[in-house]
Amino acid sequence: MNIQKKTIKGEKDILNKNITFVIGGCRSGKSSFALDQANRIKGKNKYFIATSVPMDSEMEKRVETHQKERGEDWITIEEPIMIHEKINQYSPKAGVILVDCLTLWVSNLLFHSYNPAQIDTAIMHLEACLEQCECPVFLVSNEVGCGIVPENKLARQFRDFAGFVNQRMAKVAHTVVMTIAGIDVQIKPRP
Repeated sequence: MNIQKKTIKGEKDILNKNITFVIGGCRSGKSSFALDQANRIKGKNKYFIATSVPMDSEMEKRVETHQKERGEDWITIEEPIMIHEKINQYSPKAGVILVDCLTLWVSNLLFHSYNPAQIDTAIMHLEACLEQCECPVFLVSNEVGCGIVPENKLARQFRDFAGFVNQRMAKVAHTVVMTIAGIDVQIKPRP
């Protein structure tokens, strides 16, 4: 299951200066940080691409809470799978796009029985759209590499795919920020 993109000798990262990748553990403050930073960008048409698919009342309440936190300035686009299409669609007219979150996106791909090759293709589509993106984009994801090795195959697949996505988005992004206990630490470019 090797879906990591091979780097050709001399090939450089895409490094679109519009892309910020925000990563952190659960409840680390990553979503709040990304929203705060995105709200600092002047202009109209703020798009929030939500990858969550609420499956129960508790998750529905979480979604409602997050929508209230964003406020009326944000247009919410619910897209669990084809996030690259939504970025392509809204980027030309957006002031900013925030995608939250990529780990739920990976979960959705697995839920829809995507195989490793299909997941790799989905990641490549996302990389390609980010390379061409015309507005600032904030990508939010969970850091999954700090825990123990999961005991079952599906959980290990999820952890591996999420890790691959995180590595590849960190390569694409000009700025990478990790949040730890509500504190943001810029890790790329190095301060």
